[in-house]
Amino acid sequence: MTSARIAILQAQSGIDPAANAERLVAAVEQAAAGGAAMLFTPEMSGMLDRDRERALERARTESEDEVLAAVRAAAARARMWVHLGSLALRGEAGKLANRGFVIDDTGEIRARYDKIHLFDVDLPTGESWRESAMYAAGSKAVVVPETPVGTLGLTICYDLRFPGLFERLSEAGADVIAVPAAFTVPTGQAHWSVLLRARAIEAEAYVVAAAQAGRHEDGRTTYGHSLVAGPWGEVLFELGDAPQLAFAEIELQRIGEVRARIPVLKHRRAIARIDKASAAP
Repeated sequence: MTSARIAILQAQSGIDPAANAERLVAAVEQAAAGGAAMLFTPEMSGMLDRDRERALERARTESEDEVLAAVRAAAARARMWVHLGSLALRGEAGKLANRGFVIDDTGEIRARYDKIHLFDVDLPTGESWRESAMYAAGSKAVVVPETPVGTLGLTICYDLRFPGLFERLSEAGADVIAVPAAFTVPTGQAHWSVLLRARAIEAEAYVVAAAQAGRHEDGRTTYGHSLVAGPWGEVLFELGDAPQLAFAEIELQRIGEVRARIPVLKHRRAIARIDKASAAP
């Protein structure tokens, strides 16, 4: 395998899981018709809702989730892999899990990843987010071998700001790293593209970032600008701020070419803990 055609869904998910499931199934069908071997969807593809009580009421466990079941069935019918960026799933202690899935072309779940870094910030615009109030953090990095895009590393949104995670994924052999997201507009305008390109350059891997976009039913506005970056940091494409489906070609031989040119992964060294300098003799 030297190349793979992928589809990237830029979505505007709402608060109704059933309606979101219909749109995801349609995206699977459209991606398959366009010749894609794998579809990538954004964070919170099944429900995007900042209302804690309403989200908890509508969330289901993994085994009961209608969005996951619908996408698995659609993937099997289309004979296409899907990276379902993430779903809000009922977890333990009254909290949800922000969980992504890799689904193969028979509809089987090949991998799960729970978002490790939770978005607890106060922005200068007045926006305040406390993801940890509703979601439990994950603890394990995940790579998925033998997908249509080689070995796939999994992250979600705010994980993008933590290069140590991407370092672990690249060391584990990731050829492509997925970054499904629902970025805010202020942080997206300032940091989205540069961070994605930086992570691709550091890992010498493709980065595929499917994003939420536009004004949502829960009142928030997300940045959009879904993007695919190559291992040299080049941008294959970047979308705007409207929902749409786009396609890209992942040229897997490019990864080896870039890693041979500048063998960063081979040159990495463990950095010892820093001792603060002292003026004392």
